[in-house]
Amino acid sequence: MDGQTGFKRFCQRARLSRKLKSFSIMNINQILKQTVQDAFLSVYQAKIETAMVQVEETDPGFEGDLTIVLFNLLKFSRKKPEQTAGEVAAYLTQNLDFIERFNIVKGFLNLVIKDSFWLNHLKEIQKEQHIPIEKTSLPQKYLIEYSSPNTNKPLHLGHIRNNLLGQSLSEFLKLRGHQVVKVNLVNDRGIHICKSMLAWMKDETHPTPESLRIKGDHLVGNYYVKFDKMLKAEIEQAISLGISREDAENLSSVMKEARQLLIRWEKNDPEVRKIWEMMNDWVYAGFDETYRRLGISFDKIYYESDTYLLGKAIVDEGLEKGIFYRKDDNSVWVDLSADGFDEKLLLRADGTSVYITQDLGTAELRYHDYQPDVMVYVVGNEQEYHFNVLKTVMKKLGRPYAESIFHLSYGMVDLPEGKMKSREGTVVDADDLMDKMQETALQYMAESGKSAEIDQEEQKILSEMVGMGALKFFILKTDSKKRILFDPKESIDFQGFTGPFIQYTHARIQSVFRKGSIQKPFDFQYNLNVRISDEEKEILKKIYFLGQSLAVAEQRLDTSVIALYIYQLAKLYNKFYHDYPILNETDEDKKAFRIVMSWAVSLVLRKLSGILGIEMPEKM
Repeated sequence: MDGQTGFKRFCQRARLSRKLKSFSIMNINQILKQTVQDAFLSVYQAKIETAMVQVEETDPGFEGDLTIVLFNLLKFSRKKPEQTAGEVAAYLTQNLDFIERFNIVKGFLNLVIKDSFWLNHLKEIQKEQHIPIEKTSLPQKYLIEYSSPNTNKPLHLGHIRNNLLGQSLSEFLKLRGHQVVKVNLVNDRGIHICKSMLAWMKDETHPTPESLRIKGDHLVGNYYVKFDKMLKAEIEQAISLGISREDAENLSSVMKEARQLLIRWEKNDPEVRKIWEMMNDWVYAGFDETYRRLGISFDKIYYESDTYLLGKAIVDEGLEKGIFYRKDDNSVWVDLSADGFDEKLLLRADGTSVYITQDLGTAELRYHDYQPDVMVYVVGNEQEYHFNVLKTVMKKLGRPYAESIFHLSYGMVDLPEGKMKSREGTVVDADDLMDKMQETALQYMAESGKSAEIDQEEQKILSEMVGMGALKFFILKTDSKKRILFDPKESIDFQGFTGPFIQYTHARIQSVFRKGSIQKPFDFQYNLNVRISDEEKEILKKIYFLGQSLAVAEQRLDTSVIALYIYQLAKLYNKFYHDYPILNETDEDKKAFRIVMSWAVSLVLRKLSGILGIEMPEKM
């Protein structure tokens, strides 16, 4: 059986040949690659791999929808670029009825695809009443850690980016067919926790969240800031007496008390443990409230206080195997200089653990609990060295999951006022920022007249939806590796690269349906021969190639690809909306098509925005 006959039979199985029906086995790019492969076998008696065939969207300056790049295949045809392109084009048009015409620019073969091809895909969406999302062919189990807060302060703007990245990635991977376990590691012990505790213990009034009428995480955070002020006051006083800054910090009485408090905690001192549990409970209640508003959830929550002892046991194992070593001061270290790193502290001289101690224990426990294929840590880029060290240490210990550790690094979030610092109290609390976003949205809506016909209760709900949509989209539209300068006002703009612009586009479509009293927009029927504009065709193409964008997002583990896609789709739709009538279209075939297309756009916007945690309003 020759290549031509074989591919024709494939086309018949895929229901794509002369009848131009839908297909489910391959997308158009794959079909073109396969047909080019068959063309080279038939025309040049040359065997090529489909991976060698480049199919791209045609550059805007040229006529065409898709372009086949043939330069790297000329060694198989042994002919000039233009001649090769012409012969390949002849084979394609003979075997594929969805090609309307073509043009050649050297080794670039530009193809114009028939409108009926894109319209047929819309028919399929209409028939199924949902957007088809192709599942991955290689499903894996992902364990994704995100949030990872400390119980000495409330969640802040940096935590918002962390949570949104982890949550959106988890939901996206589930959409693609992967199994996902969402976990949170709460850093509920350590010297930083003891600092907040000590400052509260020194306050003779011993306030509670109820007595001060504030969230518990905010109360504890205030005492963390108070400790820092106490420490700085002692250091400055010592420096004024001629003592160096380093010696002044080591001699600080409050710092010594905090270290002693940590030792008492690790020895299970009942008084210290009681205060620790009480203050942590205050913080957890505050966290839960913030998580609910952000739309964040977890399948499992781990606590450092439960994992650090396992980490210590692993350190003992490393000592027994000679992988780690103990210094004269009793501290435990690992020498990673041969691996391109430095010496790494694993246990302090007083026997207390450090961050990597509990990370060793947590990784072991998670693997035992879930046996994931990939363990993703959503942690800021300042911890890249830490995770490289963690992975290296696990390899030295012979752990089978060492290679599965993946650090999803992200850049910090700054405000126009400058960098945030927890100890100095200059951090923007997540709760305060969310309140500000809602207020900004409400103000913007009032100034623009978009809330004139909405009652106060609806305005409150809508402003929350718009404010949170603006915040989430602004954070998620940027590649996670890049640093962000977050400007609340810029994020609310209804005309820019923003969440409200996408929400407004969705609401605009729903408004069309309300005005037309359209209950079931997917029921409208149109002919596949209906004449469509270039703008409409671009929308249909964008919807068709959704799968390609999702594949890129999965390859990169980057949901900013999704944010960019829905923005581009919304932008295309708004251009069409301004240039063409829908309800006032006199051609009933065109009117029906435009209603169905608008409905499909709203489906995509709602589905993908949901992955980002953004709600789509029915009206604005």
